[in-house]
Order: sequence, then structure tokens, then C-alpha cells
Amino acid sequence: MSTETKARTSATSGGSGTGAGIAQPRLGPIGWLRWMWRQLTSMRTALFLLLLLAIGAIPGSTFPQRSIDPARTAQYITDHPGIGPVLDRLGFFEVYSSPWFAAIYILLFISLIGCVLPRTKILWHQVRSAPPKAPRRLSRLAAHDEVEVDGDPEEVREALRAALRRRRYRVHAHDDQTLSAEKGYLREAGNLLFHIALIGVLIGVAWGHLLGWKGDVILPVGKTFANTLSRYDTFSPGPWVDVNALEPFTLRLDAMRVEFETDAQGRGQFGAPRDFEATTTFTDAQGTSEQRSIRVNHPLETGNGTVFLLGNGYAPKITVRDGEGTIIYSDATPFLPQDNFYTSVGAVKVPGATPKQLGFAGFFLPTGIIDDQGPRSLFPDALDPQLALTAFEGELFPSGRPQSVYSLDTEAMEAIPAADGTDQLRILLRPGQTFELPEGRGSITFDGVERFAGLSIRTDPGKSLTLVAALASLAGLVASLVIRRRRVFVRVGPGEGHSRTLVSVGGLAKDDDDGMPAEIEHLLTALEGRR
Repeated sequence: MSTETKARTSATSGGSGTGAGIAQPRLGPIGWLRWMWRQLTSMRTALFLLLLLAIGAIPGSTFPQRSIDPARTAQYITDHPGIGPVLDRLGFFEVYSSPWFAAIYILLFISLIGCVLPRTKILWHQVRSAPPKAPRRLSRLAAHDEVEVDGDPEEVREALRAALRRRRYRVHAHDDQTLSAEKGYLREAGNLLFHIALIGVLIGVAWGHLLGWKGDVILPVGKTFANTLSRYDTFSPGPWVDVNALEPFTLRLDAMRVEFETDAQGRGQFGAPRDFEATTTFTDAQGTSEQRSIRVNHPLETGNGTVFLLGNGYAPKITVRDGEGTIIYSDATPFLPQDNFYTSVGAVKVPGATPKQLGFAGFFLPTGIIDDQGPRSLFPDALDPQLALTAFEGELFPSGRPQSVYSLDTEAMEAIPAADGTDQLRILLRPGQTFELPEGRGSITFDGVERFAGLSIRTDPGKSLTLVAALASLAGLVASLVIRRRRVFVRVGPGEGHSRTLVSVGGLAKDDDDGMPAEIEHLLTALEGRR
């Protein structure tokens, strides 16, 4: 025996008996790519990626997002110097634009496509092909029954063929003694529709994210909003949005009507809101003006966007003068409601004051009272409006950091003391009243109260596709759960007596199906007159 022959013999026999000599197959680059593709496109991987996508979205609702509220995001990082910068590097403050979230999204998209394409091909071949031949022994099937009836085998078989077709089976005869029937293809079609619709949802959401945008603005009564970037309080554009090419339109808030429950003995909802309605004048790009109403769940359509009424509140008209009586601030300043009775907080920032900038922070009380519980409102309507403020001086915007318009950053400011120097200066004003600031700093006047509307303007080009895909996925899911995939086989042959036929019927389902025996019993009722 040659050395080469001995080597081959040793490799195939494994000399030691432990299997160490058995050659193991090795995957080349193409083999590894095929293996990875099979893993990625498996249903288990798709479900895992869907779960991972849901888990990855949790930080987006837990941590402040820079695209929605940059001031709150910056404040969070400042308040958490240890973990804040780490989370920022990991993209937790910009979750939906982070590389890792995009990677999960794209992998899920590819995985679903890889699942759908081969299964669609398989379903297409199944629909075009005939049901399989009947087994020799139908008694081995999960559901089975056998009866002997009067009539010729061919007549009996044709009667069963008609009964099967009435039950919406596809029927095929492979020979003269058997029938093969199958139905329930819509079950797999529904399953495929569900997965294709999920792809549609992903495309719709991605389309809306890339080309959609959302902006929020607080608009006092009598003011006009123009759809430009500089007029928004917050603005979140998609990566592909040209912020300089927004649809041109204007929206003037003519009136804000709010109704509250006044029956204290009624349903236990004293002060609860009953109706919100903003009356506006909408002017489109062609200059055509039209009065429109915006209510909760009844938004205003602009053509390329939708204007929603998200909230409302009060904007006290405040005027600040310097020591020489010159007006350095005069505007309706929105205060943000904090409770159901519209106890509202806000800030007045006066950067034009000299030699130090002035700032006022405090409460607006629609029906005000100040007691042991502090400043609060007893009713949400403006029955006795009061403005309770404290005053500060110094630098309003230290380090140029973004900050909320409703709060005052006092890091680089000092509280103005009262005239006697014993306590911090506290100001309480009703409409029409003026308070003189100590040491010639000027004065502050509460001129009156106006309402404001909180508007959210959104453009989502993918919402129609997302809605249709979501409805389609629901329909596909229902079809895949309700429709049964069943096969029924019939075999006929001569019976024991003259002109008698022995009928054997068996059925099986793709999944567990407790109704299969009843299906066969119902099928055999077509032969009741022949027994």
C-alpha cells in the first residue's frame, strides 16, 4: 500500500475511534456570506430585531431629545456631569438620528425583505401546482372517517367533488379513485401581507422622518404667525428638509374661546375644561385669506401641513420702563400652566436694561390667592388675575447657553432687595397697576391679560403610506389567525354489496386544528341520501 493510500485510509477511518480523523467541512467566503444571509433573513432574527427596535426607542421617550428641546437637553447634561456626556456620545439625546438606531432599522428592513421574497415564491408555486396525491392509508391521517353508501364509485366521487368545491376547496383528481383537495392559501397570503405591510410601515416612518418636520409655537391673541424658521419656538426638521423652503402661509389668532365647568355641586369636575376653540385667519401662498376654526381633534389643514391645537394659557401684557420712563420692554408674555386651575409660571427678560439686565420670574394667577400654600389659582378663568413676581439683575444669558423662555437663569444674577433691604423684592400686581423698582431702576406695569394658543404644525409625507400599511398589516394578521390551511383526501372503491361504494375520507391541517373532524363530518353529509 502506498503512502498516499495509507493517508487517505487513515483520514477516513479515524484511527483512534474518537472521530478526530473525520474531515470537517470548511466554509469559504461565499459560504460564510450565505450563512450570514440565512441567519439575517430568518423569522427569528426579524422578531429579535423588532424587539430590539422597540427597546432602542425607550431612551427617546426617557431622555430629553436635542431636536425637540435643546435647552432641556443642555440642562440635563449640566445637571448630570458624570453620565450626561457619556449618554450624549452614545446618542441617547438624539436617538432616532443615531447610527445604532439606524442600523437596527435598516437590518430589520433587510431581514423582512429576505423573509418575504422566498416565501412569496413558494406560495406562488403552491397556488399554481395541484394538491398532492392521496396517501394509500387515509386512516393514518389526523382526522379520518369511512362510510359505505349506495351508488356507483364515479357518481359518489363526483358528489364529493361538488361538496368540496362548495366548501371552497381546490380539487384535483390524480386518478379514477381519489380526490385531493386543499384550501386556506389566504392564510399564508395574509401572513405575507402582514410582513409586506410592516415593510410599508418602515418605509412610511422613514419617509416621514427624512422629509417631515414639526414645529411648535405659542401665539397670543391678536398676533400673526408666519411659517418661517425664525418664528417657531421649537423646530424639528428631518435630515432632508430644506428649512428655507417652507410652505409660505400666515396664521393670525383672532380669538381663543375656552369654557370651564362652573357647577361645583355637579359631576365633581369643578374647573374642568369643556371646550377649546381658536378662531384664526389663514392666508395661503396666493394671498387668499379665510377664517378658520381650530379645535381639539379638529386641526387646520394648510395643504402641506396640519396645525393642531395642543393647549392654551394666559399671556399677561407687561410693560417695563427704565429710570427715565422709556419703555424698554412691552409685550404679551406667555406663562405656562402648571395645574388644572392654570396656576402659571413664566419669566420676563429685559436685556435692554442698563447698567444691568433685568429679569422677573414668578406666577400668573387667573383667580389668585396667596396663603400658607403659596401663590395659587382657585379657578382657571381670569376672574381675579394677579401677577406675583420676584426681580433680579445681572446677566440674563451667561455663556450663551440656550434656556427656556418660561424660566430665568439666575446663575449670573442677583435678587433685587426690597426698599428696606431686609428681604428679597416681591411684586404683586393686578391689571392696570404699576410697581416702582427701588433705587431708580424703573418700573413694571401689568397692563392686562390676553390668552394664547399652543399650536403644533406638522408635516409628515409618509403618514398616508403608514396608515394604509398599518391597516393592511392588521388585515393580514387577522387572516393569518382566522383562516385554516386544510387538505382533504378522498378514496372510493367497491363496497361489500351490489352497487355499494366504500368511501374513505381523511384530512389534515398545517397547524393544530380541532375543527378538522367536524369538517370531514360536514363533507360526508353530502352523501346522507345514499347511506
